[in-house]
Amino acid sequence: MIKIKNLWLVDDDEIFVFLTKKTILKTSFEGNVTVFNNGKQALDALVNNKGNDELLPGIIFLDLSMPVMDGWGFLEEFILMKHKFEVPITIYIVSSSVSPHEIERAKGMSEVLDFIIKPVSRERFIEIIKDL
Repeated sequence: MIKIKNLWLVDDDEIFVFLTKKTILKTSFEGNVTVFNNGKQALDALVNNKGNDELLPGIIFLDLSMPVMDGWGFLEEFILMKHKFEVPITIYIVSSSVSPHEIERAKGMSEVLDFIIKPVSRERFIEIIKDL
């Protein structure tokens, strides 16, 4: 199993980010947690760290509804560039949307491992982290 060194939270909801970071710290995850407030910031970080596997995320928790660049925009750009990364990057969508259309659209993307509806229970996050 590959050890995940970096986990990215791409979400503009400060409360969700705070609670999620706190939950992650209570798991066995020993890597770094980096927060981006929108998809553009995360995309820029991917581009800037291309070739530096130590800084790239192994997993991204991605919100869909954010300012500047939403999760869909991030995914579109990520799909175009994912072949440039040496490390596999797993994406979980974490959204308050319950739209069947959005859930199906996300699950139809091979880059998205799962669509998790907010609020996410502490137990669910612990389960995801332990599965890493």
